[in-house]
Amino acid sequence: MILIEISLQYRVIIGISAMLLLFVSFLVAFISSQRKKLRYHKEMQAIQQAQQDELKEQNLLLEQRVSERTAALTEQTETLQSTLNELKASQLQLIQKEKMASLGEMTAGIAHEIQNPLNFVNNFSDINTELLTEIKEKLAEETLPASLTNYINPIIVDLSDNLQKILQHGKRADGIVKNMLQHSQTQSGVMELTDLNVLVDEYLKLSFYGFRAKKKAFNCNMQTSFDKSLQSIHIIPQDIGRILANIYNNAFYAMQDKINNADAFLTKTGYEPTLIITTQKKESVALIIIRDNGMGIPAKFINKIFQPFFTTKPTGGSTGLGLSLSYDIVKAHQGKIAVQSKEGEFTEFSIELNY
Repeated sequence: MILIEISLQYRVIIGISAMLLLFVSFLVAFISSQRKKLRYHKEMQAIQQAQQDELKEQNLLLEQRVSERTAALTEQTETLQSTLNELKASQLQLIQKEKMASLGEMTAGIAHEIQNPLNFVNNFSDINTELLTEIKEKLAEETLPASLTNYINPIIVDLSDNLQKILQHGKRADGIVKNMLQHSQTQSGVMELTDLNVLVDEYLKLSFYGFRAKKKAFNCNMQTSFDKSLQSIHIIPQDIGRILANIYNNAFYAMQDKINNADAFLTKTGYEPTLIITTQKKESVALIIIRDNGMGIPAKFINKIFQPFFTTKPTGGSTGLGLSLSYDIVKAHQGKIAVQSKEGEFTEFSIELNY
């Protein structure tokens, strides 16, 4: 009985040991399997990390190449745009030159047609004036009846006055024709890198002393404010100088006209002709502002002043081509010109030129 119990216990112990051994074996196998899986996952992660690093490196390389290519394309685009702008500017200048050439041919033809009869009018006026002088001298030498002398002398005086007026207006017409020819000449200037401040100042002095040569009593307070940061700009200096001279001369004329027509109010307050010239650098634009305190432009004429042959000056005082040509020249430079004015107070011209 005791042997049977021992045998049973032994069997139980053996069974438990076997089960324990089997569990341990299974546990060892499971741990080994998990280690292999863990190692596999680590290897896969390492491979994926390596692939990601390689992909990042390729992306960076690709981005660098794209950036370099974009920069190259941007540079090419800017170069093409600059070339296009230059071509447009050249095209506008060619159009302007063609317009001026056509206008020059037209005015030259008109001038030749007018000049010949005009020369005859002026020459025969001079001759007739001399003949009347001889008649006066001859009559002074002769003894004629008083009634005849009283009849002839007034006629001679009237004839002399008429001839003087014919000669005066003939010479004025001759001056207008010559002025038209001068304004219609084709310009052969080329674009040059120009200091705008120096150009504005030089033409101011030239215009002032030129006007003073005609109106010796005229004086003007000239105030200049030049932007030192204004860089040199590519322009045709002769053409821009022509615009400046025209605006300056108009300003001096307007201020002299105000002096000539000063009323009691101006006399009491004291009128001082003042011309203010300002240059400014405004982003990619060079700005010139010219303001005078002259007679100003009537509101009904403000939209007409850039039209050819339009002028507010008295008959014979101007051809009306200056501002029209100035407008065309500025447009050929791809710029802008504008005017503001109040009659009796001021006129202000602004010119914008692109760098």
